[in-house]
Amino acid sequence: MAELHVELVAADRKVWSGEASLVVARTSSGDIGVMPGHQPLLGVLESGPVTIRTTGESGNGTVVAAVHGGFISFADNQLSLLAEVAELTDEIDVERAERALQDAKSKADEDAEKRADVRLRAVTAAR
Repeated sequence: MAELHVELVAADRKVWSGEASLVVARTSSGDIGVMPGHQPLLGVLESGPVTIRTTGESGNGTVVAAVHGGFISFADNQLSLLAEVAELTDEIDVERAERALQDAKSKADEDAEKRADVRLRAVTAAR
């Protein structure tokens, strides 16, 4: 099976690294799926869930992260997701995210509402 190497990095840490058969992310041009052999690309990441179909030593499975802005780059079967903020779904406290969403709605804070919504969508996508 063909693989691509994926690095998901946030401004403060390496979030996830490994082999994958497919990565789906939201860009400023729309959702994109990247598979081995994809044409080189450079794009702007929008806030949204990133889904990684893992292979190799990481096993066949799925890793989902909530990503808040950044860049995506692909060349020579190397995919880099450079995010401003990224959280794996197992790092997300669902109850806290739900409270943050309700609080943001009550304060009409669109940015906070979007961040909380992305966290909850990522957790839902991982199930």
